[in-house]
Amino acid sequence: MEDSLSPLELRARAGYYQLLAGAFVEEPGGAYLAALRAPQALAELAELGLHFDADFTDVPLGELQDVLACEYATLFTTAGGCPPVESSRLTGRFQQEPYHEVKAIYQRCGFELQPGRFAVFEDQLGIELSFVAALLERLAEALEGDDATAAGPLEKEIKRFWAIHLGRWVRGYSTLLERVTEHSFYREIARLLRDFAEAELALLKVRVDDVDGGREVVPKSEIQVLFNPNEPVCGGCEHGKDEKRAIA
Repeated sequence: MEDSLSPLELRARAGYYQLLAGAFVEEPGGAYLAALRAPQALAELAELGLHFDADFTDVPLGELQDVLACEYATLFTTAGGCPPVESSRLTGRFQQEPYHEVKAIYQRCGFELQPGRFAVFEDQLGIELSFVAALLERLAEALEGDDATAAGPLEKEIKRFWAIHLGRWVRGYSTLLERVTEHSFYREIARLLRDFAEAELALLKVRVDDVDGGREVVPKSEIQVLFNPNEPVCGGCEHGKDEKRAIA
């Protein structure tokens, strides 16, 4: 996997993760959009098959920022939208098992969310992509320092994160986003996300089913309430009643 790539190539991959993360973690800012609209950037993206319409390339930057802020809200934050959040995409609810899993992974790896304009869930797409970008940067540093002890676990962490998180939902989600967006910016970003995910999975040699499936409506999963037998029992609840019957 990564042992065939140079630190420069690893950082180039991290750059694509950050490019994609910038479209999702919050409303695209002026500096981000200006960088994407630079002639060299547009040419490089065109080589990847991305072709933005005039609604992205020919609109004054301030106006484009306002338009995309509205599109961002419509797609990701308003009722009836399609939030780029793993728990929401896989369970129909926020802060479910994927959320708790990625929080634990971030803590174990020493990854901290950077403060932004808005609070976001840890299993939000932009955050998950930023996490892998950070791991790739660390891997590049480890290879530059000939630190095989650090490089091995980093490679495994990247593979594992794709296998149990990103690989399960970003491909289907990208097909949904491409269908529902009205702006060429998100249409092309969705295409890049889909193709990039396929390329990363192939590079990492990870095979995982797309659980998301691009569903417009995700059924709400049942919420399982776990009962801890070591907690004090309340006689007014069903668990308490059952416990009293058992004692009697």
